[in-house]
Parts: sequence; C-alpha cells; structure tokens
Amino acid sequence: MASTRDIRRRIRSVKNTAQITKAMQMVAASKMRRAQEAALAGRPYAEALNRVLASLAHRVGSVSHPFLEKREVRRPGALIISTDKGLCGALNTNLMREVTQLPKETVFVTIGKKGKQFLARTGRELLADFEIKDDASSYRVRQVSQFLIEQFLERKIDSLSVLHTRFVNTLVQKPEKNDLLPIGRLQKLEAGTGEKREEELKGDESLQYLYEPDAEGVLSALLPSYLHFQVYQLVLDAKASEHSARMVAMKSATDNAKGMIKDLTLEYNKVRQSGITTELLEIATAQMAMA
Repeated sequence: MASTRDIRRRIRSVKNTAQITKAMQMVAASKMRRAQEAALAGRPYAEALNRVLASLAHRVGSVSHPFLEKREVRRPGALIISTDKGLCGALNTNLMREVTQLPKETVFVTIGKKGKQFLARTGRELLADFEIKDDASSYRVRQVSQFLIEQFLERKIDSLSVLHTRFVNTLVQKPEKNDLLPIGRLQKLEAGTGEKREEELKGDESLQYLYEPDAEGVLSALLPSYLHFQVYQLVLDAKASEHSARMVAMKSATDNAKGMIKDLTLEYNKVRQSGITTELLEIATAQMAMA
C-alpha cells in the first residue's frame, strides 16, 4: 500500500494537471465561439454562390472552361486541413484515416502541422505546406487556393480533393472528403442538421439572366471566386471543429482529474486512518504490557 506521502504527492500532481486542462478548456471555449460563428455565418453565402454557379453553368453548356474539363486522373491532388496542435481528441486520427483511403499516387498540400507530420511518417509526396492561424484570414487562405488552382491549370495535378473535419455541432465533428476540381458536383448542407449531400451541377430553368459582358466572361470570373470561397469555408469549418473538439477533450480531462483527486483523497484518508488505528493499538498494547 502506498504511503500517505506518496498519495499526497500524486494528489498535488493531479491538481496541477487539472488546473492546466481547465485553463486550456476556457481558452478553447473562447476560441470555439468565434470559430463557430464564423463557420456558420459563411454557409448562407456558400449556398447562394452554389445556386448562382449552377444556374450559370447550366446555361452556358457550350462554353468550355478548364475548371469544368473532365480529365484522365493520373496524378490526383489533395488538400489536408488538420491542426497545428494536439489535445483535441480523435479529430486528427479520424481525419488521417480518410487520408489512407486515397490512392498512393496522390500528391498533397497541407494546412496544419499534424497533416504534414503524418505524410512524412507514411512517405507520401508533399507539394507545399501552409500555416493558417486561428483567425484564418481570407487573404492567407486565398494564397492556398491560388496555389492549388495554379497546380491544376499547369496540369501538375488532374483533380483536387479537400480532406477536412466538418463542424456539425459542439459535440460532433465528422471527417470529410470534398471533390473541388474539376467542378461537376455541388456540395450542399441541409439546414438545421448540417448533413451534407451532393447534387449535379444544374440550375432552375425557369429563371432568366442577363449577362454583362457575356456569360463566358461571368463564368471565368465566378469559378475562381467559387473555389477561393469553398476552400475558405472549409478552413473555417475545420477551425470550428478543432476548437470544439479541444474544448470537449479538455473538459473531459478536467472531469477525469477531479474524479481521480476524489479517489486519491479517499485512499489517503483510509491509509491515514489505518495508520492512526495501528498507532493506537500499539499504545494500548504497550500500556497493557506495562501494567
């Protein structure tokens, strides 16, 4: 049985750990609120952009564009949006499980150190690595999407997928693979549930539009903007998922630490009481022997 000194040392150590996890929980909760608001605020715009793109592309079927071109996929590309730090539960583990399902010839671009480290361990080809802070400014994310667009236009990659963690709510974050290039299917989120569904690129034939200067010019301007915003929205979703998962993980760690402290305190009291009882018995035995 452990001595009272050892148990006190363990209690002190667990209390220090609980203070750290509690502080990390509060920080993550603060960041989580801002990240969730940013992710949810961008979804209506993404839906509106999807509708406009679908209607436009449906009406200019005779116009060709590199982003709509179907190619033979010899060198697929993928963007991995992971986290820079751990302590966020199984978030990165579940995401990297999706990465292992991709073909071996896939080349990668990463956002976040965890994705880069996983590719290094598994011997996958890395084209570029970008660092995006928690504020996830649109200017910084645009540099990532612009690099991906250039790789596709230069035919260094034949397709583009984005692997990220989709934010559903504070307790649920789902790893997900979105196909961005070539554009052929639109990703839509169901209102309320956050569940994703795909639909073919088509529009409402009852709507009529006037294009200036022409439909081809509008399409050429809209498609890059669509891709830039899609990548930006996915980064916001990943950030909201990260902070939510970290807040939940740190709360669980804090609760476990409190439970451990309670158990250790009970054990300490038992050992202390046993020691006191033993000393009383020894004193009583000594008195009886002297009588």
